[in-house]
Amino acid sequence: MEYIPSPQSQAQHFILCCQCGTQIEPNLANMCVACLRSQVDITEGIPKQAILYFCKKCERYLHPPNTWISAQLESRELLSVCLKKLKGLSKVRLIDAGFVWTEPHSMRIKVKLTIQKEVMNGAILQQVFVVEYVVNSQMCDDCHRVEAKDFWRAVVQVRQKTDHKKTFYYLEQLILKHRAHVKTLNIKPEHDGLDFYYSKKDDAKKMVEFLQSVVPSRLQTAKELVSHDIHNNTFNYKHTFSVEIVPICKDSVVCLPPKVAQNLGSINPICVCCKVAQMIHFIDPNTLQIADMSGQTYWRAPFTQLCSPKQLTEYMVMQVDIVSEKDKPHKIPSSTKHVLADLWVARMSDLGVNDQQYFCRTHLGHLLNAGDTVLGFDVANANLNHAEFEKVKLDKLPDVVIVKKIFGDKALRNRRRRWKLKHLNDELYAKDTDSEQKDYNDFLEDLEEDATFRQNVNIYLDKNKIPVDTDDLDDSGAPQISLQEMLEDLDISTDATGEEGAAMME
Repeated sequence: MEYIPSPQSQAQHFILCCQCGTQIEPNLANMCVACLRSQVDITEGIPKQAILYFCKKCERYLHPPNTWISAQLESRELLSVCLKKLKGLSKVRLIDAGFVWTEPHSMRIKVKLTIQKEVMNGAILQQVFVVEYVVNSQMCDDCHRVEAKDFWRAVVQVRQKTDHKKTFYYLEQLILKHRAHVKTLNIKPEHDGLDFYYSKKDDAKKMVEFLQSVVPSRLQTAKELVSHDIHNNTFNYKHTFSVEIVPICKDSVVCLPPKVAQNLGSINPICVCCKVAQMIHFIDPNTLQIADMSGQTYWRAPFTQLCSPKQLTEYMVMQVDIVSEKDKPHKIPSSTKHVLADLWVARMSDLGVNDQQYFCRTHLGHLLNAGDTVLGFDVANANLNHAEFEKVKLDKLPDVVIVKKIFGDKALRNRRRRWKLKHLNDELYAKDTDSEQKDYNDFLEDLEEDATFRQNVNIYLDKNKIPVDTDDLDDSGAPQISLQEMLEDLDISTDATGEEGAAMME
């Protein structure tokens, strides 16, 4: 403790202390520092020990009264939290505050304070003292809700009745790109979809609105009463939002009902689904006529697919004849990205056994050459129990519906792939069966083959992938993603809130 003389008391002569008789400079109290210390303690009312609460999960400190903030050791934010814990500081004047070094793992934080206060007869005293803080562990409310698993007030159940997960792999990338999952408490994979859990109903509604804007779907809602306070007439509900995605996927062969086909421009009932985004996009492989269907239109007259991508048969192209302009059936609207061609194909399983060939028309004339391998739906040998398919006249049924071309060996394409995708969590990314692994590889191939399909997907350069020597590769003509379309993944660190601090740049 030391005495701060006022400007009026600065004199050149000395006086004796009124308590001990020590010669001192004149001051308003006429007492030496030692006697003033025995008479007055300006730190009275300020605690010398306090407790700080620290959440180990998200590495945040409790800022009174109920706010959790991120703060590094010996930072200005942490000093603000420490000073907020001292109640008596409002009665004195704080001159300086700083940290005293302590072992980081000691769970002790020491702060050195310098304060001033006016005492007897207007004399100003200044004193330096140390306050010790004990750091106690306490889980914050946000982390408690995440760890509790069952602490949720709304759940969004996303379902699709298909035999593969390619739609959910694409939906996962859309969620990551638009950061629609930032307020999600937990994500659980289910047999035919995903469950998103939220602490607030409004957050769940935002996710539902996002899903309805990116995929054709329909919504059903329900709520369950959890508790009811009869005194103030308040109710506590758990809300469930069920989002069902249309069971039509990319590369699916469908048979449209007659009324639906007529409303879509009198398109042929046997079509191929070429894309599923905000709407379902169909193309007629015989005429190149295209049609778009919204989710609301589908659910008014729902229908099932004839053949899913997993049920397609491999064929070898024996002959390709491009259809001339004068022989084309001019349908409006028609696709300008495809070329109509006549094909002679043979099943891969029949090669070397018989010489059976099938004639068909395809919309993939710009991609196919003799000797290529394609996937198609074997209509001639199909045994279907489909009400709409039985209504189609036999003269309108093709022998084969060609869906897509196979570019080279799948294992070779996987080794050449120098890019990767991010995922919501490891549990969703885990592919326990060979079927799920094949679905994921097919999804990656779809991204490579369709530039418009990957426009809404963030693709990152995989620096851990060893480049393959191009001299050892066959020239299969398989499409690849250029480096200009890839993002460089810079995982700098993880901030104290637990969120990723990754910077992304092209």
